[in-house]
Amino acid sequence: MLYTAKTLKMECKVEGQEEQLFSGNSESDDKHPQIVNGLNRSPNKVPLGEQSRAVRRQAFMVILANMGVISSGLALAIPTVSLRQLTSELEPVYLNGTQASWFASINTLSSPLGGLLSGLLLDKIGRKRTLYVFNLLAITAWTLLATPSSTSTEAFYWQLFVSRFIIGVVMGLASAPSGVYAAEISLPKLRGSLILGTSVSVALGITILYSIGYFIRDNFRLIALICCCYQIIALLCVLPLPESPSWLLTKKRVEEAMKSLNYFRGLDKSPRITHPEVLEEFNILQKSLQLRDGERKPSFLTCLKLPEVHKPLLILMGLFAFQQLSGIFVVIVYAVQISSDAGVSMDPFMCAVLIGMARLVTTCPMGYVLEKWGRRRAGIISTFGMTVSMFLLAGHGWLEALQSVPYLPVIAIVGFIVLSTLGLYTLPFFMISELFPQKVRGPASGLTVAVGMFFAFLCIKMYPDLKSSIGLNNAFVFFGAMSFLAMTFIYWILPETRGRTLLEIEERFRTGEQKKGPMEVEMQEVFVR
Repeated sequence: MLYTAKTLKMECKVEGQEEQLFSGNSESDDKHPQIVNGLNRSPNKVPLGEQSRAVRRQAFMVILANMGVISSGLALAIPTVSLRQLTSELEPVYLNGTQASWFASINTLSSPLGGLLSGLLLDKIGRKRTLYVFNLLAITAWTLLATPSSTSTEAFYWQLFVSRFIIGVVMGLASAPSGVYAAEISLPKLRGSLILGTSVSVALGITILYSIGYFIRDNFRLIALICCCYQIIALLCVLPLPESPSWLLTKKRVEEAMKSLNYFRGLDKSPRITHPEVLEEFNILQKSLQLRDGERKPSFLTCLKLPEVHKPLLILMGLFAFQQLSGIFVVIVYAVQISSDAGVSMDPFMCAVLIGMARLVTTCPMGYVLEKWGRRRAGIISTFGMTVSMFLLAGHGWLEALQSVPYLPVIAIVGFIVLSTLGLYTLPFFMISELFPQKVRGPASGLTVAVGMFFAFLCIKMYPDLKSSIGLNNAFVFFGAMSFLAMTFIYWILPETRGRTLLEIEERFRTGEQKKGPMEVEMQEVFVR
């Protein structure tokens, strides 16, 4: 049943508009200033959902939802601050080199399982309860890491292994719920900033753990206990979250959906909608969900034959592969060890803190950077800078002239982190929501991230062996070469999506039409000059 306030002019072209209305893509707003989020509205009137009271509510609830996501950053950074103690032969029990590399990398191998589980839970039990699940799993993982055996080497290793495996599942679980929740409670103008909260939370978690490791250097159990206590607080933060109105509607819980939408538009939590603007938005949402329920969706394997599916799939898999082969996750996981090996003159733990802060500060404005520069320009600048940074690190180990430059290793490592965040680290995750058609976005995104995490596992697991076999400086050269290849891949293969609607992107893959947009013409002119 639809609750009408006025006749909705959306019967025609509703399927073509659907992706623009609910995908978070706001380019169409610029072309049609009187249509905002699918609603007929005066261009001079601030939408109810973008007024200060509604914005405060949306932002606060997204912050609470992302509190648990910080554990992903904590999990990525824990090897950096704990491996020195875990591999020390002075300890009663310790890990050998092979076991240490498994400890550092196994979470990236189990992360895709969490991503698949996330997709199932989001639909079955909702956004809020999925947040409960991953916070509870995170508490379990940190508890196991804080309480391993101190007498049996085998029991010690396996408890650490299980803890890291579970935290990997948590990382996969944490990748979607907060972003989906943010997208579903907000209007397009705010959506990009709120979705970026997940990336900011991961960067914040890395920085927090590096900072804890600076002060607590030889007690990984205490660090894990602190993380466990924090995760309990994050679990409690989920309690006040209203469930997403979209999910409530899919479960036919109409009154609860009305209360939720009223709340996020700055109104009282009433089971009835009386404001015309909110009522119109509610009806469009309900209509869209009814249309989706009535569609017969082809299987993912059938869709893979379509060029608008397999082309972006291959492109994003390649981008994720270059992301990992360039050493981005290796530097995060082994920050202290790489800083020491590279000859950093300052305290390597302080260098790790600088790395974490650099990533955090750079992540915050990424939404603006990608819209201002475009995807390809950001990627090319990023990979070029990463190439230079890695070659400088290698040159510092070989050339006396570079060894005389003060703090060159610190500058190169921090520069690598800043520049990677400006493009190659962020782009693959950002473009997943843009390149895939709506009908396959869930399974295609899961498969792509799974491939990316598999490459992350290979790189983190093999880095100690790579360093031993070819030497540290040659390893830096390898990462630099991969960054350079990533730059050529982005220039020749990656499409520019800035200024294009989702339907235009899909049509370009479907038809193979290579007409260049303004950004691509500008980029070509820059490189010709």
